[in-house]
Amino acid sequence: MLVIRLQRVGKKNQPSYRVVLAEKTAPVKGKFIEILGNYNPVLKSKNFKKDRISYWLSKGAQASPTVHNLLVSEKIIDKPKVKAWTPKRKEGEKESEVKAEIKEEAKTGEKKEEIKEDAPKKETIKKE
Repeated sequence: MLVIRLQRVGKKNQPSYRVVLAEKTAPVKGKFIEILGNYNPVLKSKNFKKDRISYWLSKGAQASPTVHNLLVSEKIIDKPKVKAWTPKRKEGEKESEVKAEIKEEAKTGEKKEEIKEDAPKKETIKKE
């Protein structure tokens, strides 16, 4: 399966990315088929080859969530943005609880505030 994804090419602390078409199983920094653009988050510059991206999407290539959101913001594709990442699970939480909380946050648009309970206070024993 072909995928359109980001490939980091920048130096340390200077991220810069290529937008590439690659096989899904290929290593992220490895072999790719075609360069479809570039993205620099520091300078906020985006350059995409619209015609080539449209061509590969029509042939069945899938865009990664981050690339999908970049293409939506540049109006190359007319679809809603997708959630590109999910928060880490806390210890003891089940996957279904996390998914339900994410859906609830998406509907309301607000994060749920966590209430931290104080540790139970130890009673001191007085000696007579």
